[in-house]
Amino acid sequence: MSNPSTLTDAAPVPDVSRSVLLSEDDGAVRILRLNRPDKRNALDTALTEALHAALQAADTDPSVRAVLLTGEGRGFCAGADLKEFAHLTPADQPAVIRRAKLTADTQALLRHLSKPVVSVVHGAAIGGGAGLALGSDMMVVSHDATLGYPEIKHSIVPALVMTGLQRQIGTKLAFELISTGRILTASELGEIGLANRVVEARDAFAVGLDIAHQWAAQNPMALSAIKELFYRVADLPYDAAMRAGQDVNTIMRGFRR
Repeated sequence: MSNPSTLTDAAPVPDVSRSVLLSEDDGAVRILRLNRPDKRNALDTALTEALHAALQAADTDPSVRAVLLTGEGRGFCAGADLKEFAHLTPADQPAVIRRAKLTADTQALLRHLSKPVVSVVHGAAIGGGAGLALGSDMMVVSHDATLGYPEIKHSIVPALVMTGLQRQIGTKLAFELISTGRILTASELGEIGLANRVVEARDAFAVGLDIAHQWAAQNPMALSAIKELFYRVADLPYDAAMRAGQDVNTIMRGFRR
C-alpha cells in the first residue's frame, strides 16, 4: 500500500480482508488495486465483477478525472483464476457464456472509458492480467515486471485478449506471444514501446500517479474527446479518420479555455 501521508483527500481504504478490490481517491485520481495477493491477483468472477463495476463508477463520477490501476502483493495480475475455470465446463454452458462476456466486457471497458487509465505493473502480468495492463491508455512498469500470454502451455486459447494484443503490438509479435507463451521482460516492454516508463519498483506507483495527475489537470471534456477520437480513428480509413478529426476539432473550439 502507499503511504497514506502521500495521498491528499484520500478516502479510507477498505478492509483488506473483505474486499477483492481496493479503491481510494487521491484528489481527482481514482486508484484501484487488485487485492487477491495470495492468488497473485488472479481474476476470478468476484474480482472481475468488482473491477468492472469500479471502472464504471469512476467513469460516471464527476469528481474523478483519471484512473490508476495496480495490484497488491508480489505481482500485478496472474490472469484468469484457473481453479475457478475448472468448474466452468460445457455441462454448464450458460455459466461459461456469462463468464466469457464478463471478461470481454471488462477488457474492452478500459478502452471505452471516457477517462484515461494508467496501469502500474510490478511482478507478473499474465494472460488476462496482461490484457488489463496493455488495455490501459498508458503503462508504467517496474524493472521486475514481466508480461505475457502462457495460456498455450495449459492448452488454453487466449481468445479474449487477442484483439487488443494485435492492436497494441502488431500481428507478428502478437502471434509469437500467444503461440509460444513467450514472456516479455520490463526492458523488452520499454524497447518495443509497450511501456511508457520503466522504473525502479519503489518509484513505479509515484510515476504512475504523476501521470494520472497530469491528466487530471487537463480540461476533462478535451481529454475525453482526445481519448474517444484516438481509438476511433485507429479503426477508420485515412479519409474517414481525417473527417472525424475535423468534426471533433470544430466541436471542441467552443470549449477552449
